[in-house]
Amino acid sequence: MAVVSPLAKYKLVFLGDQSVGKTSIITRFMYDKFDATYQATIGIDFLSKTMYLEDRTIRLQLWDTAGQERFRSLIPSYIRDSSVAVIVYDVGNRQSFLNTSKWIEEVRTERGTDVIIVLVGNKTDLVDKRQVSIEEGDTKSRDFGVMFIETSAKAGFNIKPLFRKIASALPGMETLSSTKQEDMVDVNLKPSVNSSQTEQQGGGCAC
Repeated sequence: MAVVSPLAKYKLVFLGDQSVGKTSIITRFMYDKFDATYQATIGIDFLSKTMYLEDRTIRLQLWDTAGQERFRSLIPSYIRDSSVAVIVYDVGNRQSFLNTSKWIEEVRTERGTDVIIVLVGNKTDLVDKRQVSIEEGDTKSRDFGVMFIETSAKAGFNIKPLFRKIASALPGMETLSSTKQEDMVDVNLKPSVNSSQTEQQGGGCAC
């Protein structure tokens, strides 16, 4: 008789300046859609989604934080128990890229090295407005020892690869007391994973 193991849950917190596309990335991943009329996130929004991997199913808890300065005091408490920090900048906004250093440092202050950090350069569809090269993003990620990828939430570019990249890194995390570490290795995602395999349950909360 097969033993049913508990569903592994991982908390992902999305960080970055206002209007870099954090909500757009999450919405594209959750619902495969893009809305050009987003309102600024107020406080923190929460959504969750199940991902079906080759040999197990995991639950991603996505915490979308507000980029506005007046909400900054809320953010450390959400970073504190996260498994993954996704730090987003707009490739057409150099200041948002420069500010990622502060976001990375804030995550390290709260979580030390016990967290996966992914640097994401979003809005690659705005080719004519690009101010940050892919080489600069890659160099910064190497300097800080974090993962890196460029995306376009609007075009849907690299959104699924972003989450596959995150999922493939998760097994190294020792966050689940109910799951033995040896049971959490060698998780691979097939590149062909599509939205029909990633049914979601979603809900919003303006906390």
